[in-house]
Amino acid sequence: MKCKNVQVGFSKGWKRFFLMVPMVGSFFSAQAIGVRSRDPYYSALVMEAGSGRILWEDHAGADAYPASMSKMMNLFVVLDDVAAGRLSLDQPVTINRETEQIGGRQVWLRVGEVFSLEELIYAMMVHSGNDAATALAFAASGGKAAHAERMTAKARELGLRSTVFYNVHGLPPGPGQLPDVSSALDMARLADALLAKHPETLMYSSISTREFRPENPVVLTSSNKLLGRVKGCDGLKTGYFRAGGFSITATAERDGTRLIVVVMGSKDKNVRLQWAEKLLERGFLLCQ
Repeated sequence: MKCKNVQVGFSKGWKRFFLMVPMVGSFFSAQAIGVRSRDPYYSALVMEAGSGRILWEDHAGADAYPASMSKMMNLFVVLDDVAAGRLSLDQPVTINRETEQIGGRQVWLRVGEVFSLEELIYAMMVHSGNDAATALAFAASGGKAAHAERMTAKARELGLRSTVFYNVHGLPPGPGQLPDVSSALDMARLADALLAKHPETLMYSSISTREFRPENPVVLTSSNKLLGRVKGCDGLKTGYFRAGGFSITATAERDGTRLIVVVMGSKDKNVRLQWAEKLLERGFLLCQ
């Protein structure tokens, strides 16, 4: 199945499809964090995976906040280390005090607990556990700041010029801190590169629920409600904080063609999912 080389609008008011769009955008440099959300979304994009062709875009190069979609880059760095033999999926990771104190969505890791690296990957990618993301940063890089620097360095390596990471989990910045910044275009290219180099990513991102920790268990629950709802959908990651709105990087494969859709900065989480589903369905229609 090959996507057609045509320009067709989805409906009145839609931008046309394009084969390619230029890499645009710049680093966020404002003193205070501004709002990057609107109704129905702040920016969006449909990409054909593998070829990197942009089938449609709206404001895709604009600076936006990836929030927990940043965890895709955390995973990329960790899986690079596994592939290089610096880490192993079954190696034990001991939870420290700093990891325990991370807020937001979490799996309630406690000081002294020990988990395999892979169990922490599941907790980060399925449940979006900020504490799991922090534990992985310590395991791979010795700390949060060093891991965030590696994440940004990986973005430079991949040519993601709009992307910079200041933390490893995507939580909103505290006083005196800056937010992670990316764009719909960069998030799509990140997802494309991640799936190309580490296709095992889908093993983690395709799971809706999973039990974590045998004693005092937590049920890992994905906020990607397209899983099981959209044919072929097997990833990837959602994100949210107030200034950035609700975002998703979604992917699905049908008849040998994989699409990647990014919707960033929706005011409503259900609108985010509705648009992601709509873009996937219409993208596959174009590729018939």
